[in-house]
Amino acid sequence: MRCRWCGTDPLYVAYHDTEWGVPERDSRALFEKLVLDGFQAGLAWITILRKRDNFRRAFDGFEPEVIARYGPEKVAALMADAGIVRNRSKVEGTVLSARAFLDLREKGVAFSDFMWDAVDGETRFNRPRRMADIPAETEQSRTLSKRLKAAGFKFCGPTIVYAAMQACGLVDDHVAGCHCAKPMEKPLEKPPAGAKRPVRSA
Repeated sequence: MRCRWCGTDPLYVAYHDTEWGVPERDSRALFEKLVLDGFQAGLAWITILRKRDNFRRAFDGFEPEVIARYGPEKVAALMADAGIVRNRSKVEGTVLSARAFLDLREKGVAFSDFMWDAVDGETRFNRPRRMADIPAETEQSRTLSKRLKAAGFKFCGPTIVYAAMQACGLVDDHVAGCHCAKPMEKPLEKPPAGAKRPVRSA
């Protein structure tokens, strides 16, 4: 049994089985995921997943040091690239987020530590019984969203941030019975009353 959101698309199933919810501690990889979740806003995650290799090529492997130096010519080239989602605000926001990433590093703060501090450095388990039990955002994602925005990151609202937290294993939201669900160790929090049902999982 799998979480229903991945359906039967082979690419989506592989993503669910091998990536989603697996703890990621690499700062560059975490940056990539946060950026891609920002590009996903308003779209289905499978759309981004199908374009992910194109994104990686277009954005120089999501190396913040390279992206932070992008100027108008590079932004224009990205806006002409049919292989990615061509949204100027998101493209320019990625450049600003890369600079924020480097600003943190100059202050001695690794982006991985910055992200994982939201859950005290350990995966939090929130084993939902069904998809409807998964919140779109949590208190932790709201707090992390505020911290990211204060640090200069763009397109990092609490719903986007929670999707990144799920994807990178800061929280484990595989539904009960999913073959990827691990034994619960530390619950995150109960879904708040009236929590919005997520449109998708990323």
